[in-house]
Amino acid sequence: MVIRPDAPQPLLFLRSAPLVSPTAGSQCAGRELRPSGGVPRKPFTRRRGDRSQRVRQLTQLVFGGISVLVGIQFYLWVRFYETGGASLRVSRPAGVEAWLPIAALMTLKDFVLTGFVPEVHPAGMFMLMAFLAISWMYRKAFCSWICPVGTLSEWLWTGGKATFGRTFALPRWADVPLRSLKYVLFGLFLYVVLTMPVDEIREFLSSPYGLVADVKMLDFFRRMGRTSGIVVALLVILSVFVKNFWCRYLCPYGAMTGLVALVSPTRIRRNPDACIDCAKCAAACPAGLPVDTVLSIRSAECTACLSCVSSCPAVGALDLKTGLRRASVPVEPWALAAAIAVIFVGLVGYARLAGYWHTDLPDALLFDLIPRAAEFAHP
Repeated sequence: MVIRPDAPQPLLFLRSAPLVSPTAGSQCAGRELRPSGGVPRKPFTRRRGDRSQRVRQLTQLVFGGISVLVGIQFYLWVRFYETGGASLRVSRPAGVEAWLPIAALMTLKDFVLTGFVPEVHPAGMFMLMAFLAISWMYRKAFCSWICPVGTLSEWLWTGGKATFGRTFALPRWADVPLRSLKYVLFGLFLYVVLTMPVDEIREFLSSPYGLVADVKMLDFFRRMGRTSGIVVALLVILSVFVKNFWCRYLCPYGAMTGLVALVSPTRIRRNPDACIDCAKCAAACPAGLPVDTVLSIRSAECTACLSCVSSCPAVGALDLKTGLRRASVPVEPWALAAAIAVIFVGLVGYARLAGYWHTDLPDALLFDLIPRAAEFAHP
């Protein structure tokens, strides 16, 4: 058959076999090929031995265990005064003031404006300072590494996923407005505190309501009404099917730490040269952030949980880094856990050693106020 040079030529679509050299095995160690079509995926070295989630879960268990012990001790302390001294006497655990964020904001304002540590609920102020410092240094790590509510929320949705095979994400038209609710709640609390003069703050905290605010918080759970019970049950059910429902949509504490985290020098950073575009990081992110399409995560929703990093198969593609972009350095999980512990223990330890930790009230006053805590309304 003779083909003339000026004749139309047929178009031939041929798939050539990949050329493999005798030394390919040694040169491609640690690399994988895309299984379809023989088209090579970007070479990468597989990340192995990631322990970030084990370190984080251990940290959660430690702080969660401390919270349980504080709760038990506080209950026994309250019962001593409710029974007129007939039950076991224990000292009041000042750590319970971590559950009084509004009082902590009030005492922090008093301290900033006057330079004096308030005598009522000072422990809450020092713990708030620790949580804010952690949030500034390491984003919202407080929420995913320390907060017992965050830990419980995570257990609920992971348990729901294991039981029902999946969780659900709200559509964007509902997700964005609902996320704003926690900022609205925090804004209302902040407005109340900022507009209160220091004298009114001190008067409020020294009122019967302010002195037994921690007891009233305990009574909310001990003597929960039908409406409150339904709301709590609904939040629990929603948290089983929607990842971190309370934390994502309603928690004012999370709103506060998220706003502070916006100026944090620490961020999840993606290296596009090492990234293989598998999108596993985005699928693993509990906050639903587009980790696979941006160079760094600036969102106030990032909790530095490292779920995205632990799911990334490529070494050097995704890390939690601190510092300026070109001079940033990776933060190892154990270093993050250690830094959180140092900040928290450092501020709490200082408060204890300096004598600013406990709220000292006479027994006669406590025997009078605690049994009647339900009688005191907000001033």
